[in-house]
Amino acid sequence: MSVRTRTYRWEEPGFPADLTGLEIMRGLLAGTIPPPPMVQTLGLDLIEVEPGRVVFGVKPAEYMYNGSGIVHGGFIASMMDTATGSALHTKLDVGIGYTSLDLSVKFLSAISERTDAIRCTGTLTHHGRRIALAEARITDGSDRLLATATSSLMILS
Repeated sequence: MSVRTRTYRWEEPGFPADLTGLEIMRGLLAGTIPPPPMVQTLGLDLIEVEPGRVVFGVKPAEYMYNGSGIVHGGFIASMMDTATGSALHTKLDVGIGYTSLDLSVKFLSAISERTDAIRCTGTLTHHGRRIALAEARITDGSDRLLATATSSLMILS
């Protein structure tokens, strides 16, 4: 067996305190705000941002594999949790945060290095005063649905 190495860097976590969630997400997209360490760890690229909707992309790679030689379900769940939370983040005012309450994931197809680059679209479906709901969909380059998730999120003021 050969040994592989993966190296990545991140900056100190934290967002500017004087920006709305949409401004932060647009800053992440433009590269003027550094991504959170977990986004760096996962290797995700933010590729679209609009109010209530975000898209992350990544090319499946060996470092994401579980013991069966496919992308680990925890990686997929983390990507979907990131997308659902980020979709909510685009609608939050200055100084307002959030946390996930739950995440329900349905895995529809195995993902591996042979899979095209995947896209995870997070969409806000309900934005209440304290609770929000969002969904995520992972698709491949042919727009084939690979996984779905729903999430409940608590808004922290």
